[in-house]
Amino acid sequence: MTTEIIQALEKIVGTAHVLTSKDDTHEYGQDWSKLFTPDALAIVRPGTIDEVQLIVKYANEHKIALVPSGGRTGLSGGACATNGELVLSLDRLNKISKVNKVDQTVVCEAGVITEQLQNTAEDNGLYYPVDFASTGSSQIGGNIATNAGGIKVIRWGMTRDWILGLKVVTANGDLLNLNQGLIKNATGYDLRHLFIGSEGTLGIIVEATIKLTRPPKDLTVMVLGLSELSDVYPVMETFQQQLNLTAFEFFSDKALNKVLSHHDLPKPFDSPAEYYVLIEFENESEQTSETAFSAFEQVLENGHVVDGVISQSETQAQQLWALRERISESISHEIPYKNDISVTPSNVASFLESINTIVKEKYPEFEIIWFGHIGDGNLHLNILKPACLELDEFVAKCKSVNPNIFETIQQLGGSISAEHGVGLVKRDYLEYSRSHEEVLLMKQIKQVFDPNNIMNPGKLIAL
Repeated sequence: MTTEIIQALEKIVGTAHVLTSKDDTHEYGQDWSKLFTPDALAIVRPGTIDEVQLIVKYANEHKIALVPSGGRTGLSGGACATNGELVLSLDRLNKISKVNKVDQTVVCEAGVITEQLQNTAEDNGLYYPVDFASTGSSQIGGNIATNAGGIKVIRWGMTRDWILGLKVVTANGDLLNLNQGLIKNATGYDLRHLFIGSEGTLGIIVEATIKLTRPPKDLTVMVLGLSELSDVYPVMETFQQQLNLTAFEFFSDKALNKVLSHHDLPKPFDSPAEYYVLIEFENESEQTSETAFSAFEQVLENGHVVDGVISQSETQAQQLWALRERISESISHEIPYKNDISVTPSNVASFLESINTIVKEKYPEFEIIWFGHIGDGNLHLNILKPACLELDEFVAKCKSVNPNIFETIQQLGGSISAEHGVGLVKRDYLEYSRSHEEVLLMKQIKQVFDPNNIMNPGKLIAL
C-alpha cells in the first residue's frame, strides 16, 4: 500500500518532490517543540494549488491522514507527524503577487516566508506589522493556521486582523475563495475566520490576500529595569496612558543572561535588576520625547524602576530589541517546556504573582525563563530540562503541574495558548479555556469540514 501511495503522489508532483528518506521524514515530521518523535509516511511537496487539490482528493479517497507543513516553527506539536501521516509541505507555494498600492494589499501563497512578505511591503513603501522571532523561517500559511501574534500585537493586533481573503482546499479537494480581499462583505457567515487559527484541521490554506499599512516613523526603544514583578503593571499603565505604544515586552534577568552568554551584545545598563520591560513607540516629535522622559521620571520616582536606557539610533534600537528577540534562540539548544499563556492586561499583575508562586513551589529544581508580550497580557513561561533528566520524565513532571497553572488562568478568564496554538501539547487542556459546549461545537464543525478526519488528525481537539 505504501508503494502505491508513493507512486500515486509521484504521478501528481513528480518523483523529485516526494521524499521518503529517514532524514527527510525526521526533518519534516517535527516542529520546534522537540517533544515528539516524528514518524511520517512520506513528504509530498506540491508546486501549485491544483496539485494540492489532487493530493487532498487522493488522501480523502484512501483515508490517508495529512499533516500540513510550513516552516515548522510552531511550539505546540501542531505540525508534527507522529503516527504515519503524509506530510503535505507547502514550501514550494512561495509566490508573492504584485502589491496593490491603492488597496494596500498583497496576495501571497502559503509557503511565503514571513520576512519575505515584510521586505516586499517595505520595498513598496508599506508595512506588514505582524512580527516575531521566527519571521526568517515561518511561513504565511502556518502564521494564519495558528493566528500568530508576536511583538507588535499591542498596536497592530494578531494575524487574523490582516487577512482580507483566503483560498483554502477542503478535505474533499474543493477550493474555497473566501472574502476575496473585501473590506466590507455582509453576506452571512465569514468562513475565512474559521480557518484562521484552525491549525490545519479543517482544510489546507494555500493563498491569502493580506492587508498592509503605512510604515511607522522613528521607532524608539526604551529598556527599563525592575526589582519586583509587582512593578510591571504600574509601569505599563503609566506609559500606556501617555504614549501610543507599538510594543511593551517583558523578560527576566535569567532570560537576559541567556542572551548575553550566546551573543555579543552590550548589557542595557550596569544597575542590577530582576526583571526588564522593553517599550517601543513612534517618536514623531520633540513633544513625544519629552512625554517619554516624563513617564520614565515618574516611574523612577515612584520606585517602580531602578534604571533605564533609551535608543539614540536605529542601530541601538535594534541592539535593545535583540535582548528580547534572541531569548528563544538562546535557549533553543536546550529543551524547554513552554507555556504560552495570557489574561487581559488589567489582570497581568495578579496573574504574574499567582503563576510565579506556583512555579517556585512546583519547579524548585528546574531553571525557569520568563519573557513575553506583556502589553497584551501574553507571557511565555519556559521550563528548561535538566541535562540529567530523561525527556519523558521531564515532560511528565511538567504535565503534572499544568493543572495548577491552568486552573489559575481559568479563574482569571485567560487562555492556555495565547499565540502558539494548541496542537498536541495543549489539546488535552482545551477545556480550561473553552467551555464544554464550545468544544462540542468545534468537534461538530470538524466533522462537517472533514468527515473522514484526514486533516491533521489528533491536533487541537480529540475526537
